[in-house]
Amino acid sequence: MPVISIIIPTHNEEAQIGDLLRNLFALPGDFEVIVVDGESRDETTRIVDAMRGQWPNRLRLIETERYRAIQLNRGAEKARGDTLLFLHADARLPEQSLLNLEGELSRDGIVGGNFDIEFDGKGFWDQAFSRINRWRRRLGIYYGDSGIFVRRRVFDRLGGYRPMPILEDYEFARRLEASGRTALLRPPLAVSSRRWQVQGVGRTLWSWVVIQGLYLVGVSADRLAGWYQPVRKPDKK
Repeated sequence: MPVISIIIPTHNEEAQIGDLLRNLFALPGDFEVIVVDGESRDETTRIVDAMRGQWPNRLRLIETERYRAIQLNRGAEKARGDTLLFLHADARLPEQSLLNLEGELSRDGIVGGNFDIEFDGKGFWDQAFSRINRWRRRLGIYYGDSGIFVRRRVFDRLGGYRPMPILEDYEFARRLEASGRTALLRPPLAVSSRRWQVQGVGRTLWSWVVIQGLYLVGVSADRLAGWYQPVRKPDKK
């Protein structure tokens, strides 16, 4: 069985998924990849299906409803690895990432963690947001774009991701932090700067600061979901 199961939720990710799969399968390590697609209406599933022929025993495609928490949990249900790594389609891992992850989890007491991240743009805001994320990580705050990983038995004990329309990654990370000692892995994974390139810096800060703040004071995730705008290509009609 593979040591690591990499679970990637997708919805309309034709521009990203092929590059991510090529990135992953060039890395050393013992792992499988499970793409869990949520009702994409572009070429995402066709691209994954075509690439399965290159890695027939290591790449799987699951199709389910469009709801990221459900996609993540469904991938975990089908995973064969002892460690679960949840990645977004716009992430790219450095060469030794999976070996570093295996080494970190060989230590007793580590329940999971995430990667340091670096946004892939070269502008002021790309660097600023990379620094902000490092500062927040010191407070135990991180999200799914940072590659959350967890021991399978810990994931099961925590009950997986809760069925929330947004902030399911933040909520899970908080429970993971409370469950034991976590690790921050370096070098950082690269993350696309597409959110503020598409929406602008103001809307990005609204998404990250105001929406999370409202959630913390008790506004429901269902209500907040209507204020959180996706950055992927709109569904084709």
